[in-house]
Amino acid sequence: MQGLTVVIPNYNGLTLLPATLPTVFEALRSLPFPSEVILSDDASTDRSPEWVAAHFPQVRIVPAPANAGFSATANRGVAAASYELVLLLNSDVKLTPGYFERQLPFFERADVFGTMGRIVGWDDDVVQEGAKYPYFHGVKIKTSGNYLLEDEASMQSGLLSIYLSGANLLFRKSVYDAIGGLNELFSPFYVEDYELGLRAWRSGYTCYYVHDAVCRHRTSSTIRTPERKREISIVYNRNKMLLHALHLPRGRRYLYFLQLIPETLFRLLGGQWPFVQALSQLFDRYDEVRAARAKFLQNAKGGRLLSVSEVAGRILQSLKHKKVIRF
Repeated sequence: MQGLTVVIPNYNGLTLLPATLPTVFEALRSLPFPSEVILSDDASTDRSPEWVAAHFPQVRIVPAPANAGFSATANRGVAAASYELVLLLNSDVKLTPGYFERQLPFFERADVFGTMGRIVGWDDDVVQEGAKYPYFHGVKIKTSGNYLLEDEASMQSGLLSIYLSGANLLFRKSVYDAIGGLNELFSPFYVEDYELGLRAWRSGYTCYYVHDAVCRHRTSSTIRTPERKREISIVYNRNKMLLHALHLPRGRRYLYFLQLIPETLFRLLGGQWPFVQALSQLFDRYDEVRAARAKFLQNAKGGRLLSVSEVAGRILQSLKHKKVIRF
């Protein structure tokens, strides 16, 4: 059915939702078809679902019995969506007027999986995230590269993006379901959006960054304890390793693990134990990695899957002879 669902994964978003939810309804108001908003809650303890139910009764709330992380929470919300177009939106992101209208034309193309808009500051226009640039160090996939073009007019037709930020990801639900949704191996957070984008690209779909669709993101000012920083470092490094284990072909995968040997020794000498713990967690999950690779091949139903190098090559070819700003 034609329409659009906004899915907001929520964990203790009580201080954010009063500012962000009104902008969602304002942006939806101008659409020429039905829409709905779903709050997919991850066992919040701050009574944010109760606040939403009281102040925005039109929001459908999908509860969880226990905290499960971003991927599982997003997948639950998407499963409950009534419409083919779904926006996965962080609770700390405000939409601006016209946000959807600038992205909808891209979905007239059958090969488009999804789009993302420009992410700027909460109170300023500094670009926090743009199109995602395919960036490698040896066989290692770097996960933090953004890019824009110097000539703003050249961005009107969209920029190819190797993945779409999970903070503001607009996509086709049918394709999301067909390629398996967000991989819950990446729980509780980090890199799951990159992995989803790679699966979409490798399955023959495209991902676009739309510069004129603007949303505003509030960066966290929370002071993290050393223990919390350590936990985050383990998860982030483990999930980057998972990305390689899932998507590099066998030969390049072996080279990647060989490349990790000197890096691991160097980090051990520097007392960087979280990296070693991340590697240990990767190997603990390796049976699940093999199962996820097999499922991806099965979902392809005999169709040819593009390699990561082929995906990167297509994006880089689209930028030939253009002045690129990387950040």
